[in-house]
Amino acid sequence: MLGIATREHAKKVNFRNFRRQLFHTSLGQILKTFKPAMLKPEVTVFGDGHYWRVIYGFGPYIADYEEQALLACIVCNWCPRCLTFRNNLDDDNALHRCCDHTEALIENFPLDRLWHEYGIVGELVPFTNDFPHANIYELIAPDLLHQIIKGTFKDHLVEWVYLPAIEGHLPQEVISTFRAFLKFCYTVRQNVLTAKDLDYLNEVLTRFHWHREFFKTTGVVTTFSLPRQHSMKHYKQLIQLFGAPNGLCSSITESKHVKAVKKPYRRTSKYCALGQMLIINQRLDKLAASCIDFKSRGMLEGTCLSMVVETLTQEQPAEGNHQANEDDPHQQLSASIDDVQDDCEDVDGRKVEAHVQRNRARTVVALTDELNIPNLPELVRQFLCGQLYPDAHDPTTISHLECPGYHGNISIYNSASSTFYAPSDLSGVSGMRREYIRATPAWRQDGPRYDCVFIITDPELEGMHGMDVARVLCFFAFKTQGKQYPCAVVRWFDCIGDMPDETTGMWMVRPSFIWGQQPNFAVIHVDAIFHATHLIPIFGRELVPPEIKPYHCYDIYHGFYVNKFADHHAFEVTF
Repeated sequence: MLGIATREHAKKVNFRNFRRQLFHTSLGQILKTFKPAMLKPEVTVFGDGHYWRVIYGFGPYIADYEEQALLACIVCNWCPRCLTFRNNLDDDNALHRCCDHTEALIENFPLDRLWHEYGIVGELVPFTNDFPHANIYELIAPDLLHQIIKGTFKDHLVEWVYLPAIEGHLPQEVISTFRAFLKFCYTVRQNVLTAKDLDYLNEVLTRFHWHREFFKTTGVVTTFSLPRQHSMKHYKQLIQLFGAPNGLCSSITESKHVKAVKKPYRRTSKYCALGQMLIINQRLDKLAASCIDFKSRGMLEGTCLSMVVETLTQEQPAEGNHQANEDDPHQQLSASIDDVQDDCEDVDGRKVEAHVQRNRARTVVALTDELNIPNLPELVRQFLCGQLYPDAHDPTTISHLECPGYHGNISIYNSASSTFYAPSDLSGVSGMRREYIRATPAWRQDGPRYDCVFIITDPELEGMHGMDVARVLCFFAFKTQGKQYPCAVVRWFDCIGDMPDETTGMWMVRPSFIWGQQPNFAVIHVDAIFHATHLIPIFGRELVPPEIKPYHCYDIYHGFYVNKFADHHAFEVTF
């Protein structure tokens, strides 16, 4: 009740300062129980079995910019870590803020001068002043969500770009600005950052500052004094203090806020919502506890539908299942074993049905007609030769008598799941991430979907030099000589040049042809697939007609960018 005021007084300076100081005082009271451990050493046993005397202190404080300004007791649009003037945040010669300097300024200067020249709210006292060895200016941690992803990228760059790009195409400087920033963004999100990576961060940040001047010279913006962009200058030091910021981000608390506040609020009547939200959260907790109890009793194993499928397939071999080389934790891909698993995709916690095409081909000959690939039987034979005679330098030289090919039944699948090592992805388990690769002639009643993938062609080489890009046209499996072979029919792409494009920093590829005009197809083992990739057509200067759908692009355009900025998995492998 102390923080509530009438509308008349809510915007008064005195009330705002009172409310801010109440926040600091409350934090001090909440954390005061830790103060004895900050003054007197405690004897603690460590993992090596030795006992050490330990003095505890505060760790990093994760917050968005508005809360950082509140914590540092500074004026909005000033930097909470340094004394750079708010109208010139690009100044590289500013000193870092410190408690002794701030206290000296408060003792010697009036409040209005503190406000206008140093960005200090002199009436406020930070909660850290009550604790030893606690400097609020050093505790403020980097925030990838609000400073980098949402701040600089969404709120700044995207808005700036759409202003000068209403007509015509993007100038090269705009693309270079995005390229430099995205390199900074994906590098800083890595799970491990070395000294070399930190130097690289400063290098791409300098490039970003250089190219973004285009937005000022063209009149899109008048100043770059934006605290969220300015914060990028402090990232090297912050990483040295607190470690890699991946995981040290307000997105953690933001996701908890969505689960505990936003979603329950949407389920209320919007009138006196707090009580309803508390009841909703209590019931959800009880349901979660019951679910754990039921699982421990074996009451939630499978569904009625899965039991029927298991009954129907228990006498059949587990077609399509396989596991990659156990010595290679970076790669594992398995084909779906039934249409039931393939019919759903987890999106934002919901199950969304996918439309699976029935009545697919049951033989290689039928699949040849379905895909319109006349030499598919020969491609299957070459694949089988490579599997049966792995030491052969060229499987095409093996005679039909030694390897006559395959003429039995096949099973076709509309997707495969790729599990690969991605330590920078916090959503995975132990650094592993799973994604689905689709190859179906009917996807959600909107045409076909044939995803593109990275295929390992030379494990000894790194990045794009050891991989090729291909488009998956079909997943199928067959069994011969007592062994199961999960396969994929793919259309190859060739790299354009030996290096990425100089402007975008992305590799370029084009559809591969043999003997001049015949598309280059192949049948490969799914173990060779690394994970999915995103191709962007090289549109040129022509506008894209609205009737062209995404699945038309592979037949219309003759060149594509390999989008290394699609996510940080692609960024880490396409170098």
